[in-house]
Amino acid sequence: MHIVVCIKQVPDSAQIRVHPVTNTIMRQGVPTIINPYDLFAVEEALRLRDKFGGEVTVLTMGPPMAEDSLRKALGFGANRAVLLTDRFFAGSDTLATSYALSQAVKKIGETWGEAQIVFTGKQTIDGDTAQVGPGIARRLGLNQLTYVSAIHDLDLAGGTIRVSRRAEGGVQELTTKLPALITMLEGTNEIRRGTVQDVLRASRAEVTVWNAAQAGIADVTNCGLRGSPTVVKRVFAPQARAVKADQIEVKDRKPEAVAADLIEKIFATQPALEAELVRTAAQY
Repeated sequence: MHIVVCIKQVPDSAQIRVHPVTNTIMRQGVPTIINPYDLFAVEEALRLRDKFGGEVTVLTMGPPMAEDSLRKALGFGANRAVLLTDRFFAGSDTLATSYALSQAVKKIGETWGEAQIVFTGKQTIDGDTAQVGPGIARRLGLNQLTYVSAIHDLDLAGGTIRVSRRAEGGVQELTTKLPALITMLEGTNEIRRGTVQDVLRASRAEVTVWNAAQAGIADVTNCGLRGSPTVVKRVFAPQARAVKADQIEVKDRKPEAVAADLIEKIFATQPALEAELVRTAAQY
């Protein structure tokens, strides 16, 4: 079995600053990390590899420095890493990114064997769109399972996979045919510590580096700014709120009394909410 995991190197959101004049993100001096949501995808791929055999290939698109994140993934236990880097990719939005990555996944399949499963995190912390994974699936014609919280069964002989995914109003249990693309939900597992052998191998491993041509991308007009219809008009830091928190003094400290005082205070400041709750309760 061959599994491809798409990851992204992102700025550490805890240390991102916005320029007060230009309103752009200041990346200088900000450390980079593997997108946290992608770590759940990496771990799930490694678990399936350990159980059913096969190989895990980790793929990322970015500048040459993104090789650091790929080596970390190798240190966790991935078999190989592919870096997709080219000046044509600069400024890519989710549409252009999904195009470039889908072509790289095709090339990986031609080079090391078709992937039965492609994993991504549910979204990235720098974009938060959750569009790249489904975009890759659409371009490659893969069945897509988004916001997956658990993988229950994988039948390689029958070519099916059964998962649970978070949906509005509850959890769905779905079975679909392979090959498929899965976006993993947060909190589904915990990334392992790489073994000493994996860490040493990662430091010496050769990361495969492809430019647009080597990845089989014939039309670069679909990449980078030229292939990105999304326009970011402005990036800004939210203004701090000047409203202070209300303090409620209670005579009776019993939980039910405190709750009653709090509800009374909320209804006093938001009378429309009380009326809405009364109408909703009347329906039941």
